[in-house]
Amino acid sequence: MFRPLALFLGLRYTRAERSNRFISLISLISMVGLTLGVAVLITVLSVMNGFDRELKSRILGMVPQATVSASEIIPDWQALAAEIKKDPEVIAAAPYIELQGMLTSHGQVAGIMVTGVEPDYEKQVSIINDHMVEGSIDTLKSGEFNIVLGESMVEAMGLQVGDKVTLVLPEASPSPAGIIPRFKRFTLTGVFNISREVDNLVAFIPMGDAATLLRLPQGAQGIRMKLKDIFMAPQVAARAANASPNMLYPNDWTRTHGNLFGAIQMEKAMVGLLLFLIIVVAAFNIVSSLVMLVTDKKADIAILKTFGASPKLITQVFMVQGLVIGVIGTVAGTVLGVILALTVGDLLGWVNQAFGLHLFDAYFVNYLPTQLRGLDVFIITTTSFILSFLATIYPARRAAKIQPAQTLRHE
Repeated sequence: MFRPLALFLGLRYTRAERSNRFISLISLISMVGLTLGVAVLITVLSVMNGFDRELKSRILGMVPQATVSASEIIPDWQALAAEIKKDPEVIAAAPYIELQGMLTSHGQVAGIMVTGVEPDYEKQVSIINDHMVEGSIDTLKSGEFNIVLGESMVEAMGLQVGDKVTLVLPEASPSPAGIIPRFKRFTLTGVFNISREVDNLVAFIPMGDAATLLRLPQGAQGIRMKLKDIFMAPQVAARAANASPNMLYPNDWTRTHGNLFGAIQMEKAMVGLLLFLIIVVAAFNIVSSLVMLVTDKKADIAILKTFGASPKLITQVFMVQGLVIGVIGTVAGTVLGVILALTVGDLLGWVNQAFGLHLFDAYFVNYLPTQLRGLDVFIITTTSFILSFLATIYPARRAAKIQPAQTLRHE
């Protein structure tokens, strides 16, 4: 089978010989380094993509993506919600009333952010209904004073579905016995499990009961929205505030949780840059191995030139060898990285369970999330190929400049 001379010689030089075992070892180290660099970079970026996805789906699934609120109760909130939903970026809209207080039960006390909701509307803008472990948010009917809590809060307070829990409001009321805080007993009818941060801080009650507790007329304090593109939240909130003749105040997740997502993106960029340096080091190893090979093969190069080999052919020979190292290392690293990205979550989950470790206690999820993105794999693989190619240029040009007469004189 016909093979170009440059390809034939380049592939021949990649095989180990007794005279250049050390050079072959350096080439192998370069290849392994490139493989590990590509694999680790793909795996780590997939894990960080997974955490980014979970943050968006879990935290922003509960935290309002965009809201408009008023200083007074909005009695005709249905009309306002219908007007807001006309915006093409808005998927759904739901009313809410927010209040802060303390929960007490079984001698335990905990601060809580309570949201009064309409269950039928809340299902459209929140993920709570998909993460109920007991009961249902459909039990939140005005006048029944039911409450839905997070699993972490329920465990911390030793509660079960059907138990009574007291909500204490910070507003005090005068009485013949003096100033006493306002409180109301609720029945626990549902438990959700989303993340530790959310479960410990958020509770849901019927919106009508929230208005009653605050001694407000029936209506909504504001409208929260679910968006097609969460990064359009500031603009959508501003448009929604202008959709009503009443004075409305826009707000969105970039003001409440923007720093969290900014930190995740910055961490992803910095970790990616640091791991990318592994690939750069492997590329430098390719340069050093090729330079040593050129030095070792000076006599062969001189003989080839005396037989009429052009500088272009010599350049191509050593570029082929460098590219073989780069291609094999990159392909092997890509395959290994994809396999690790798809299995590392299950592998660490098994290790965590088998040895009774608590690897994920510090995170908002109890497993290692991963998300393999084709674009990341393409960028990493392409960059590795380019660096491998660039690493061959200097040694190959140096080989092409060898003078046959001077070299053979010293042989």
